Amino acid sequence: MRIVVARCQVDYAGRLTAHLPLATRVLMLKSDGSVLIHSDGGSYKPLNWMSPPCTVKEGVAEDGRPEWVVTAGKTDDTLRILIDEVLHDTSHDLGVDPGLQKDGVEKHLQELLAEHPATLSEGLTLVRREYMTAIGPVDLMCRDADGLSVAVEIKRRGEIDGVEQLTRYLDLLNRDPALTRKGAVRGIFAAQEIKPQARVLATDRGIACALVDYDALRGMDDGAEHRLF
Repeated sequence: MRIVVARCQVDYAGRLTAHLPLATRVLMLKSDGSVLIHSDGGSYKPLNWMSPPCTVKEGVAEDGRPEWVVTAGKTDDTLRILIDEVLHDTSHDLGVDPGLQKDGVEKHLQELLAEHPATLSEGLTLVRREYMTAIGPVDLMCRDADGLSVAVEIKRRGEIDGVEQLTRYLDLLNRDPALTRKGAVRGIFAAQEIKPQARVLATDRGIACALVDYDALRGMDDGAEHRLF
């Protein structure tokens, strides 16, 4: 991973356009091919980014300042980073990451839902658990009754960061022709509890929310039917 702290200006062009005026920011170039631009606020979410695969070309702008041009592998999207001053530039080999270790309940939820995917949506069948992508594993990759691919993200407590995580997976999965032959990959956000803000964000992005009764899945009671909201 390469980490650069620099005063820079950033312009994104593609399905939309976005401009970040000159300011000090953190630029992250990850080995999976992604480029992320962070400020000192906004928690974990980058101000702008380019999902893998993408190409970074370092050159010089007309005014002599260093310029990075990041191009997407499968679209015409471009990210232009004009660097006014580099304050820090370092690279680190992070090695192979063992992946997120889920707590017992969340891991068991995934196992149970893999065995009973139709509790999330009628006609849903499992394709694979831990479906690997360039940015991490999707908890469940399924197929609905119409043959469309469905990505399921499972949390014990559903919050905005989980919706953001599923959104990133869907953005990447929908670039794969093998998964989109019959239509776009859709998403289901499944959790024992879903925060109102997370539900609003998911709905706005076309992601279905599913409340999961853990005890009913375990067969410990006669809990109500799982519902999609």
